Order: sequence, then structure tokens, then C-alpha cells
Amino acid sequence: MLSEHGIKIAPSTYYENVARRPSKRALRDAEIVALIVAERARQKLLARFGARKMWLHLRGKGHDVARCTIERLYAEQGWVGALRLKKVRTTIPDESADRPADLVDRQFFANRPNQLWVADFTYVATWSGTVYVAFIFDVFFRRIVGWRAATRMTTDLVLDTLEHAIWTRRQAGVDDLSGLIHHTDAGSQYVSFAFTQRLIDEGVDPSVGSVGDAYDNALAESQIGLYKAELIRPEGPWRGVEHVELETLNWVDFFNSERPHEALDDLTPVAAEELHYAARNELTPTG
Repeated sequence: MLSEHGIKIAPSTYYENVARRPSKRALRDAEIVALIVAERARQKLLARFGARKMWLHLRGKGHDVARCTIERLYAEQGWVGALRLKKVRTTIPDESADRPADLVDRQFFANRPNQLWVADFTYVATWSGTVYVAFIFDVFFRRIVGWRAATRMTTDLVLDTLEHAIWTRRQAGVDDLSGLIHHTDAGSQYVSFAFTQRLIDEGVDPSVGSVGDAYDNALAESQIGLYKAELIRPEGPWRGVEHVELETLNWVDFFNSERPHEALDDLTPVAAEELHYAARNELTPTG
């Protein structure tokens, strides 16, 4: 048939090609693609990973695979990671309220756990109305230590999130939070008397970014951008607050336990925290 179209090829060459087995590279590629498909099916949030993070994830699972191979297979399969869009600001500054000083001045780093927490919240459109989701992140580990969802953008939302963060640390044996800085933007919920007083009661120093500064709470906004890109936009439409809460719970566990962070040398927040305390315990005298 090929000869009818002017293509000269020996019959033996044709049949040899038909009988040829797949190459080692083709077989290995098929194995890796099947592995990625299985991981994406096990945890749907892994489908938001780009090639680099999937490579790190597989390496963390003990699979010896080259980054360039993952990048090539991603391109062949048409897979892409989650893309972040511009953040819509939800907190509204209260110009008349007294507010704490900015103790961070856009320097979002920490030398130890529970030295700096950053907090913010965002909104999710659902069939039953707007749901607001608040988060608190420990900067040292990039870990979500507190979160809550509610149908109203009130002080109670951020207070409940703070109580969750305090409880999380107490579960880990941390009862003294003195010296901790809790940083937010100048939203009215965060500068309310009730919220500020609760921080003071725990020995926590409140910090509020300067109004009109696009970077006043950049780290928290960046982390929430991941939440919107990896969960909220791809997984809609959302039915209501219970639906958002359930899926956010799964995402928070994924964020803390499975998602590698460049700022943590590509460890997950939980792995970085475990490594930190293990190293500290080794340096602590036993007698």
C-alpha cells in the first residue's frame, strides 16, 4: 500500500517495524504516566500541581524520576498546574478605629515557630450566598494553624480562626505564645476591640499593616491565592457553607501535609515542623 503512494520501503523493513517492541523509554514513560494518573485520582488536589511540584511529590514518595522527564510528559499529556488570578480585596479598613502599629514592615520571615503569624480571609460565591473563609499561617513553617468559614464577614469569623490557631498550638504542647506577632491588614474585623483584646490576653503582639500599602500583608494574600487557584475556582460551583467547609478541610490537610514549599527547601509544612523539632530535641541535653 505504501508503494502505491510512491513510498518505497522493503517489506522486511515494514514487518520488522510492526513487530518491534516498545522501547525502554516508552515503557518507562507509560509507567510514570500511570503513576501520575493514579496519584491524581487518589488526591484530586494533586491535579493542580505543575511539573516541578509533581516531580517533588513523586521523589518524596520514593520514585526515582528526573524532573525533565516529568516536564516532557506533562507537555505531552497537556497537563498544567493551577494559575493564580489577581486577588479581590475583602477586608475594608476602618479609618476611625485605633489600630496597632505595623511590627512587620513587609519583612515576612521568622527565625523560629510561633514568632510570626499572618492572617487574612477571602470570599467564595455559592448557590446559597457568599461564604467567607479566614486563615492564619505560621510564617516559619508556612503552616495553616487556624481556619474558619462563615456566612458573615464579622469579628466572630476572625476570632474563631484565632481560637482555632491557639488550640492547634496547645495540642502540640505550646501553651505560652508570648512574643508572638499576629499580623493582618487594616480590616475592621482585625482592629476591633474584641479581637485585639483576645491577642493581648494570650500575650500576643498585634500588628496591622499600613493602609494603602499593596504589600502590607503580602504573604497571607499569596497563600490564600493558592487556596483560590487550587481549590475554589477549579472545584465550583459551590452549594453553600457546609460544602466549602468540607472541601477546605481537605485542602488544608493537603496544604500542610502534601504540598511542598520552595521556602521550606521543598518540604511540606508538616515535614519541616517535624524535622525542626527532631533536630532541636537532639541538641537538648538529656541529663
